[in-house]
Amino acid sequence: MGGTKMLVALVLCLIVSTTMGQSSYRPKRSCSDDAMQCRINRLTSSEPSDRIECEGGLIELWDENEDQYLCSGVHAMRVTVQPNSLTLPNFFPFPRLVYIERGEGIMGVTFPGCPETYQSEGREEERIGEGERGFRESKDLHQKVHRFKRGDVLAIPPGAVHWCYNDGPEDIVAVHVTDLKNPSNQLDASFRAFYLAGGAGRSSQGRERQSSHYEFSNIFSVFDTSLMAEAFGVPEEVISRMQQTQDRSFIIRAEKGEMRILAPKGECDTGCDEEEHETRRSSHGRAQIGLMGVNGLEESICTMKLRHSTLNRKDSDVYTRRGGRLNIVNEHKLPILKHIDMSLEKGHMYPNTLYSPHWAVNSHSIIYVLNGDAHIQVVSNEGETIMNDRVSEGEMFVIPQYFAVSARAGNNGFEYVSFKTTSSPMKSPLVGYTSVFRAMPVQVLINSYQISPRDAQELKYNRQHQTFFLPARGGQSTRL
Repeated sequence: MGGTKMLVALVLCLIVSTTMGQSSYRPKRSCSDDAMQCRINRLTSSEPSDRIECEGGLIELWDENEDQYLCSGVHAMRVTVQPNSLTLPNFFPFPRLVYIERGEGIMGVTFPGCPETYQSEGREEERIGEGERGFRESKDLHQKVHRFKRGDVLAIPPGAVHWCYNDGPEDIVAVHVTDLKNPSNQLDASFRAFYLAGGAGRSSQGRERQSSHYEFSNIFSVFDTSLMAEAFGVPEEVISRMQQTQDRSFIIRAEKGEMRILAPKGECDTGCDEEEHETRRSSHGRAQIGLMGVNGLEESICTMKLRHSTLNRKDSDVYTRRGGRLNIVNEHKLPILKHIDMSLEKGHMYPNTLYSPHWAVNSHSIIYVLNGDAHIQVVSNEGETIMNDRVSEGEMFVIPQYFAVSARAGNNGFEYVSFKTTSSPMKSPLVGYTSVFRAMPVQVLINSYQISPRDAQELKYNRQHQTFFLPARGGQSTRL
């Protein structure tokens, strides 16, 4: 009997150990899949190479077949949404981060199984008489909507239906980066989106797009009409309207007066100091997670925060008075990033500031230039310079994992966002108080480089009070 109990206990222990091991293991990109794709001989910055003109805006796409995007396994686009325009509901099998470069609006993200917690005005069909229909005002229940503005980073989980509406006075310009090789995507590493409305767009020359790679008709367009009518319990003519693609593409103009969506303003719109409020809320969130532990109970997916502002100076992770500031939005500031395994870095370098030579330990970096310009140099593992160019506003480029990089801001400074393919990015700098040289014994430096002890000491300690952003020497740097 005692032996049986011990055997049962042993089996239970093995089951628990296996389960814990599986839950802690997070599969990443396959080395065999990337081996051929990451043999990069040249990196270049570029603006979007393709565009889709829509009724209410514009979609610009970078070429995902470039070596740098194949290596990093990402897809990038820039979306412009005009005032009073709506991006049609869609979903995709991989996570996405969105940076709002300009404008403001509201975004809806629908999570399966989550309750309807918002109540807006709407119109409800009412039968008046035989063969007649009318409408009466009623309340419309829907899931939470999120208000965003310039400088915000938005997280969109895989499989979540989402849409965006521009209720502001100017165009929304948003940069989207999608992680095609994220473990949530069990399909191939090709970009695909599933639209619930809309149809194929047109190129800038007015020709209908021929590339099947970006031809997305809504998923209702080929379903059997009578089957869908029975499923929804509506007349077939309603389903026929849902199946129409027309020429409106994926961003449409909303009817005047129809977009009455409940989107409450934030607490700080009533006059409080927004930066103070954001800092207090972020600190409270980190404290709550620290007290409760990361056990899945600290925040429900239905109420999880999807937005974080990068413009709060008090939230900066690195600040150098004459160099610049760095704001890292990782899983600690925005917990949902842990679930989608992505993050973002917003950097603002003052004129002529030098970014310490470094490499990314656990992610690729997809850099988009917001303002200014910089000289970028990237070196491969073979000791070859694969990028030695000046980049400017509106351009994008990729820095592969472990490739060493350094940058110097131009005379007008350099402002950028860097999308990361991990939720907790790590860097290894070569200069400064957290550098690998600082951690090495002097004798290792002397013998490795055949230099004098004095030179080794200077190499190790000359920047001992600085890291990442190194101000230009001789007083050349001025704050923007």
